[in-house]
Amino acid sequence: MKIAICELESISPYSQSRKHNEPKLDGGKESNADFESRTWQEKAHYNAAGHVFITPMAFKWSLEKAAAFLSEPIPGKGKSKYTKHFKSGILVIEGLVIPPGITRDEVRRDFGWWGHMNADGRRGSGTRVMRCFPDFPTWSGVVSYHVLDATITEDVFERYLKEAGNFIGIGRFRPENGGYYGRYKVNSIHWENA
Repeated sequence: MKIAICELESISPYSQSRKHNEPKLDGGKESNADFESRTWQEKAHYNAAGHVFITPMAFKWSLEKAAAFLSEPIPGKGKSKYTKHFKSGILVIEGLVIPPGITRDEVRRDFGWWGHMNADGRRGSGTRVMRCFPDFPTWSGVVSYHVLDATITEDVFERYLKEAGNFIGIGRFRPENGGYYGRYKVNSIHWENA
């Protein structure tokens, strides 16, 4: 097994849309607008210290989806493709705290984005309402990818990670879903044997 220690940096804004279970006030009679205004910052992911972080699975899924998007055959393996190897052969254990350690209160004060969105979250479904999402103009940091499958060479991993940042992204409104948020670049990769 190898570990790819990757320095990543945003090239477009990043936004989160975590489903939360905050209850409505007044016995459930709180208006949808008041509820959204009061709870939108709960759509961010917070670690145990209360800081906003990007989940490890966001990075893993981005890379996995890039492999499916590229759908390239493995040289010398007939029609076998890299997709399944990236799905089961990559592990990301730790998320990335968005510098400089943004808290819930800071999200509420400085990082909200309001937009006219579909009420049920499905494009073209009809009714639109105002929604707010945690929205971060930039982020950067180090993400460690555990490469468990020897089929994934260093060159292949690097190329797929770059494509993941360009065409798949992370978070809400990412390229994979037709948006432009959540794109990132790879500044460096350092390899270690585990």
